[in-house]
Amino acid sequence: MASTVSNKIKFLLASKAIDFANDSFKVVLMDTGFVYDVDAHHGYADISTYELDSGNGYTQNTKELSGVAIEEDDTNNRCEVTWDNVQWTASGGDIGPSPGAIIFDATVTTPQADPIVGYIDFGGEQTQADGGVATIANVKFRLA
Repeated sequence: MASTVSNKIKFLLASKAIDFANDSFKVVLMDTGFVYDVDAHHGYADISTYELDSGNGYTQNTKELSGVAIEEDDTNNRCEVTWDNVQWTASGGDIGPSPGAIIFDATVTTPQADPIVGYIDFGGEQTQADGGVATIANVKFRLA
């Protein structure tokens, strides 16, 4: 899985609007055919119509991330922000297909409401069959 950090999050970090240690972050699954645009997708409102529909164990805009860790990596000249694994249990049908997930800051309201941290590309459409558990492991963004 490849992760792409948004341009908006870089700006908001420089503006001191984002607090990875204390803000609330959410993750949403995107619907089939979604293509992330780092230049145009700034906040949740920009991508909400492309979110996977609620149903079969997935509910739109409800999955909060937990266990944030922020690490300075002087060897590779970057900062890494990670969260605990996130899961959805498929029930009553399949979850997906989904090409990836968007993470956004649900705390910030200005200058951009719910700014996108970035996109996790699954490397192709993924579907979780009924009764299975869809997991995004090692949720991580590198700020270089």
